Amino acid sequence: MAYKVDATLIDNIDDPPVELLSYLIDLKQNEQERLKKLHDYYIGKQAIFDRVIDNPHSKNTKVMVNHAKYITDMMTGMITGNPINYVSQDDQNIEPIVQTLSKMDIMAHDTELERDLSCYGVAYEMLYLSPIDDAHTQEKIALLDPRYTFVVTDDSEDANELFGVYILPKFKLDGSQNGAMISVYTPHKIVQYRTVSGFSPLAGNIQAGYPKSIAHYWGTEPITEFKNNEQMQGDFEQQISSIDAYNSLQSDRISDKDAFVDAILLAYGTSIDGDVEKGQMIDNLPPKDEGTSIEWLTKTLDENQTQTLSESIANDIHEMSNVPNMNDQNFAGNVSGEAMKYKLFGLLNLIAGKEQLLIKGLHRRLQLLQNDLNLKAQSVDASIIKVQISPNIPVNMTDVVNNIKTADGVIPRLISYGWLPDGYDPQKMVEMMQQQSKDNIANQQEAMGNLESTASVNDDQGGYRNDSSQSEPADDTKQDNN
Repeated sequence: MAYKVDATLIDNIDDPPVELLSYLIDLKQNEQERLKKLHDYYIGKQAIFDRVIDNPHSKNTKVMVNHAKYITDMMTGMITGNPINYVSQDDQNIEPIVQTLSKMDIMAHDTELERDLSCYGVAYEMLYLSPIDDAHTQEKIALLDPRYTFVVTDDSEDANELFGVYILPKFKLDGSQNGAMISVYTPHKIVQYRTVSGFSPLAGNIQAGYPKSIAHYWGTEPITEFKNNEQMQGDFEQQISSIDAYNSLQSDRISDKDAFVDAILLAYGTSIDGDVEKGQMIDNLPPKDEGTSIEWLTKTLDENQTQTLSESIANDIHEMSNVPNMNDQNFAGNVSGEAMKYKLFGLLNLIAGKEQLLIKGLHRRLQLLQNDLNLKAQSVDASIIKVQISPNIPVNMTDVVNNIKTADGVIPRLISYGWLPDGYDPQKMVEMMQQQSKDNIANQQEAMGNLESTASVNDDQGGYRNDSSQSEPADDTKQDNN
């Protein structure tokens, strides 16, 4: 998360005091437990695996159903399943930025960025330059681990970025800790500290030869912070207690089933010598009329109540996270696209809020690229770029096209083409249709010209003639019968 400080107390933003850095790094370390828990829940290291049962005779089955990963992966696919588009608002040239983003493989990067947002509630990316040769560099982008990254802003209402910090833990070849490399990204420099142990860059804990400074030319600190929401919480963070309850219930169901199979054999009015092997018949028992009885002692299972409770917890998880269970019968394959939107109404509302914060971070990315490209004499204005995010939901294109056809002549096409899914520019669609009409007319005229040319050639070859000079000549051999 971003930490706010009084910028007026810092003499040189390009050289933040070591005492301030140490204090901020301590604040970040206080968040480690929470961020680590979110990371562990996503990858499947959940509380059920630490469960201890006091009764040594009871089974301690541990079943983990990873709702956390399901919620994050669904959210990531919904937002970045369709590529994020960048469109010029007034037909100005934005090709330099578009090409630069393409070289960065930005689609894959955006997917991982949204995954971090959904899991941790915050994500960080950094732009940097990679040398091609002695005179040229290429723009690159990296995703930074939220557990070891933070930015610092001033305490004004605008929260202007001052500098960003990335902590890279170091390890020896035997895996033991070996301090850290702390990189401080200021508006004009990168200041690096190499600690001897731990993360604090205070005097006495810095290796010889440090700090080191490297100039950069991004125009501001190049680390961008993205927020998942204003509370900076992950999409499944508030459902962790329900996820634990569901895992515990499912684990107990399996334990009860195992206990049911491992039932105790009771014998009344007789005794059985030795061990009874599986599948072995017991012979020479007294008849039942003498009070003999053999039966299994089993635990009574009420599966209906257990199943009701299981479904109730699962429904709470999906309802509170606004991520529906797509395997539910309400999401059958024959549901229309419009009906699907109503079923996804809560999720779409959640995505609408997330998109605004995501777009804010993307605009900062574009501004940084503009600063770099302008230095390379590639003039581009990032402020005229419109960011389009299209949720990856099913769309019934047949219904959309039929509605557009029905409205043609009643509603202007510039409006009706706006009913198409995001990613289709209505103005461009109108221009394409006009060009298509012109091409159709030209093709028809060309075809008519070819027909006329063919008829002319046939005339020259004595073919299809219909003029008076070709009337049938008089037959002199005909006799007048009169």
